[in-house]
Amino acid sequence: MSRPVLFARLLTASAAALLLAACTTMSPGPSGTGPAEPPPPASNTPDETNQPAAGFENVKPGSEEDFILNVGRRTFFAADSAALDGTARATLDNQAAWLAANPKWLVKLQGFADDSGGDAAQVSLSQKRADAVMAYLASKGVGSDRMWAKGYGRDREVRSCKEKSCKVQNRRVVTNLRTVRDN
Repeated sequence: MSRPVLFARLLTASAAALLLAACTTMSPGPSGTGPAEPPPPASNTPDETNQPAAGFENVKPGSEEDFILNVGRRTFFAADSAALDGTARATLDNQAAWLAANPKWLVKLQGFADDSGGDAAQVSLSQKRADAVMAYLASKGVGSDRMWAKGYGRDREVRSCKEKSCKVQNRRVVTNLRTVRDN
């Protein structure tokens, strides 16, 4: 065998050994043969992904912050519709359960629209959306004396835009917690 061929084979074998060694990250087991179990993950380290987000460590159960962060206060609708889809019903089921556990809160349901039609049609549609949410929450046991609904039409847009994916953000009912009834 020629010297260059022998050198090439030796170089290839060395490179393969180095690659194999780089892939082995575990230390040998107790007997010195075979890999050991990986070490247990460190707990309570500052960079752990399940640690509370800064500023939210002290959110009290039953608080408005708890409702916003852990339940969600927005219910979204399809274009030109006040019908509740499965996602909307799931959101409202969570809201109803939370409200049942926290009876001190009153609920103002604010409807919004960004659909086809003039301003009067938008106010009417947004009111229908707020009423649909109120009826659903009532059907799940939230007292009607704790809720009121108002449609605002195109007022208070989240975003002013033409794209369908953007406009859907404006087709919503926002469930706002109150301690006293307002207008």
